Formats: sequence, C-alpha cells, structure tokens
Amino acid sequence: MTISEVAALTGVSVRTLHHYDRIGLLCPGRNPDNGCRTYSEQDLDRLQQILFFKACGFALDKIGKLLASESFDQEEAFLLQKKYLLYEKKRIDAMLTTLEKTLMSMKGETTMTTKEKFGGFDMSHNPYEEEARRLWGDETVNRSKNHVESLSAKEQDALAKGMNELFSRLASLRHHAPDSEIAQQAMAEMYRYFNENFGIRYSPEAFAGVGQLYITDPRFTKNIDQYGEGLSAFLAEAMGIYAERCR
Repeated sequence: MTISEVAALTGVSVRTLHHYDRIGLLCPGRNPDNGCRTYSEQDLDRLQQILFFKACGFALDKIGKLLASESFDQEEAFLLQKKYLLYEKKRIDAMLTTLEKTLMSMKGETTMTTKEKFGGFDMSHNPYEEEARRLWGDETVNRSKNHVESLSAKEQDALAKGMNELFSRLASLRHHAPDSEIAQQAMAEMYRYFNENFGIRYSPEAFAGVGQLYITDPRFTKNIDQYGEGLSAFLAEAMGIYAERCR
C-alpha cells in the first residue's frame, strides 16, 4: 500500500507517518521505480501495535524501545492493552449511566442523590500522575508536585497565568508545520519554560512523553484544544521532533 492509502485506511495522517519513518518507528520499504514508501502487511501489523500502545498512553520513544526489544511478546502486549482499554470502557460506561440518569431526572422520571450525580467523575484516581510515574519515575514526579505545592498562592497564580499565555502563543502557530523553524523555536521556548518553572529538569524524552499525553488522554486533549482546535496534535508532533533533535 502507498502512504496515502495507509493514511486513508487508518486515519493516521501522512505527516505522522513521515514522522514515524524519520524517527525509525515505522520504516516501510521503497518502490524501486519511484522511491515512494510501500507498506507491507507486516508494516501494517506494526502500525496497529503502535496505535494500540499510543491509545494506552505510551510515548513514541517508549513504543520504539518495546518493539525493538528481543523479549517483546506481542500477545503479552495485546493483553496489557486490552486490560487498559477495558478500564477505560468501565469508566466511560459509568459516565454514560450517570448521563442517562441525569436526563431521566430532568424529565421528572426519577430522582438522583448528590453522590449519584457524580458517578464516573472520581478524580481521586489520577491517570496523569500515574502515567508520568510510569514514564519518568516517582522521584521526578514527586519533585515537580512538591515544588508547585510549595509555591505561595500568588506564585501559583503567576505560574497559571504564564502557562495560559504560553499555550495561547502556541495556538497561534498550530497551522505551521511542526518541523518548521518557527514551530521549533516555540518548542525551545516551551522546553525552557517547563524546566525553569516546575522544579525538575525534563529530559528530551520526558518532554516528548508530555506531548504524547496531550493526545492520548482525552482530558488533556480537551484542556489544550480549548486554546485552538488541533493544538494538542500539533504540540505532540512538534515536541517529539524537538526532542529527537536534542538527542
């Protein structure tokens, strides 16, 4: 299959497929007549595995290392991915049940307790923090969390304002190519801001991992795309390119 056919089949953009090839994550063969990328059935199987891992919150560099490992077990990987997606299904089902009950309550067909109104919205389980711990270790996350919590209310407000201004500026660039000079200059600014304001030193890999969370966790995507539709996808790719160039 050609790259255009793969993009149409899978919904993965041609730009993203180019990026996967550039970083060595998915490198198809080339047509000897014209040099164009040609995807085999094996390439498509690998792409499926990549997309499953992305849906489960893995950063691209982690996915590459997993797939390259001699001990990688595809069946075991599928079982892990199934477990994660079943957890997400359970969470979404709970929210749908709450929604249905709320609609019935609005029509006077039933009543809801205060607790029932928030079924499925339990925020005591924080997937952001758990994913970060898995990617970068407890020590790094704890240092960042403790640093922010140690700030005064005024300092925390200033940090929030700074983040808002940063993402607003980034949103104005989202229609540029992620690998363009202007986009990569913005990534350098973003990388510097993160390292100067969160009490930890982000490695390029960790920075790229944050970008992947922007597109793998719906709540991250929603919060970031409020600054501009498609910003989360733009940042994920641009941050990954910046991290790769830093290595």
